Amino acid sequence: MLSLIFKNFIRSKGTKIGLLFLLCIGFISLLIGKQFQSKQQNNIQEASVYQKEHIARNAAFHKDEIGLLLYYIKFSLVNETLPINSLAIGQRDVNPSIQSVNIRGLEGQKYDAELTNANNLLAGNIDFSFVLIYLFPLLIISFSYNIISEEKESGTWKIVATQSQNTFLYILKLFYIRILSLIALLSILLFIAVLFLNIPLNQSFFIFYGIAILYILFWFAVCFFIVSLQKHSNFNAVILLTIWLFLIIIVPAGINAYIVNQYKVPEALELTLKQRNAYHEKWDTDKNETMEKFYKHYPQFRSYKIPEDKEFSWLWYYAMQQMGDDESAVLSSELEAKLQQRNLASQRIAQFIPTLHTQLQLNEIAHSDLGNQLLFLKETSRFHEKMRLYFYPKIFSEAAVNKEKWDKFKVETFKDASKNSFTKAFLPLLLFILFLIGFGWRNFNRKIV
Repeated sequence: MLSLIFKNFIRSKGTKIGLLFLLCIGFISLLIGKQFQSKQQNNIQEASVYQKEHIARNAAFHKDEIGLLLYYIKFSLVNETLPINSLAIGQRDVNPSIQSVNIRGLEGQKYDAELTNANNLLAGNIDFSFVLIYLFPLLIISFSYNIISEEKESGTWKIVATQSQNTFLYILKLFYIRILSLIALLSILLFIAVLFLNIPLNQSFFIFYGIAILYILFWFAVCFFIVSLQKHSNFNAVILLTIWLFLIIIVPAGINAYIVNQYKVPEALELTLKQRNAYHEKWDTDKNETMEKFYKHYPQFRSYKIPEDKEFSWLWYYAMQQMGDDESAVLSSELEAKLQQRNLASQRIAQFIPTLHTQLQLNEIAHSDLGNQLLFLKETSRFHEKMRLYFYPKIFSEAAVNKEKWDKFKVETFKDASKNSFTKAFLPLLLFILFLIGFGWRNFNRKIV
């Protein structure tokens, strides 16, 4: 019986076209992921080469004053891009994966981003997560909406019912064949991705694979519940497409609008202007007042004094830069706190929206979510502070440029140590699947098929 059901299902031209179409789109998404992966790797290599040449060139040109040299030199920090990130690009196409900063004011540099065509950002990338979340459900709906209704409408269902000892078991077999076909297609695509994108078979990959399977099962559970109502094919198709539109587009857009309005954040541009204005105001402020604030922030540098015989000193200049950061610190903390609140709020709400939960979890596994970006910004601040504390004594003591081993400053990499939780990833989807199957089973038992 099962083999006959499979042959009948796969024999359909619509089935073959649907599976082939999704396979082609899936492979295109892997090509897009490969392009993204290559771009990230090239950017990192170029940043490493550029930093080495940039430091050497400036050190040769500004060899008399280390303070002037460090005005120009930038040091790069890379946000590690995992191979699995190619499957779920997430926010990596908007937020930079490389931060290049000098030891001047940080807030004016932290939110610099690569110039990108706004239309491209609006359209987004057709990565594998897009194919999984948006296109797989459409194929599932097209395969499942008329499982019973088509035969009832054609008048052949009574023959099937009389020949089958258990019509409910027969319906389950119909769903089983379709589930098996879609999971096989998913497995083929991810197997190709492992080889094509060099994705390691680690815990992150298996959680990704598990979420993808559960997401497919969720949509089959939705179809199972709608089919259990035993309505006409047109009704099933309209309701299922409405659910798809509601869960995929309307609800995420509504939640995004709510979160944006609930947790309003100050513009990064406003923060940059605040830092720059605070710095520029110090040119007209009493030097001693500026230095006292600087010594309060860094008491270990109190032994360094402004030379009385010089109108300009690098000690005073970098103290002004530091004050710019200090006076914009409140706004910076507010921005970071609001972004963190947005991230936590979206995660809490997403537990009740399977489509949104899946998207956020795939991005979290790939370290392409907002949480990863916030951690990277924190690491950028620590990196900047480390470079400041290393070079400040050298600047203030007017150390010789040629005494420093400039070639030791390599591009550093930030590795997100966040762990993925099986319970957090799987439980919401499992509960929805069981809930829908339970109600579908009850509907079938209430009404004789």
